[in-house]
Amino acid sequence: MKRHTMRFLVLEVLVLITTISIVAQQGKSNNTYTPIKIQDTKLSESIARGREIYTDFCMQCHLPDGKGTPKVYPPLAGSDWLVTKRKESIHSIKYGLNGPIEVNGEPYNSAMTSLGLEDEEIADVMNYIMNSWGNTQKKMITVEEVADIKK
Repeated sequence: MKRHTMRFLVLEVLVLITTISIVAQQGKSNNTYTPIKIQDTKLSESIARGREIYTDFCMQCHLPDGKGTPKVYPPLAGSDWLVTKRKESIHSIKYGLNGPIEVNGEPYNSAMTSLGLEDEEIADVMNYIMNSWGNTQKKMITVEEVADIKK
């Protein structure tokens, strides 16, 4: 698995400072993870790896509870966009996302840069996101599925 590069470290520090101030303003932080029972060992292992990737690359914007920041970073918890736009979700992690989207009826227009993750890392973090915070995805996202997503 890739480790932080200097450019991601700098980005993470900046985003972490922003996140700390947002969480402080909200007066709460939920760092809990509630695992769900998963029979498929491959999916379970992917989710465990994805949790680490989420913590390293995604949590700063989308927060520990996946709720995001209203009007800035869309929620991943209970996100209709993730469920109805599976390919677009994978594409946004693989290549970044610019332009407006609508999540759960709310508009968002922030930019998300490509994180430079490998296809396996993208599959793992998607499996984690799609099976956390009340999200339940029955079909595992595979490395092959991620590899098929082209710019």
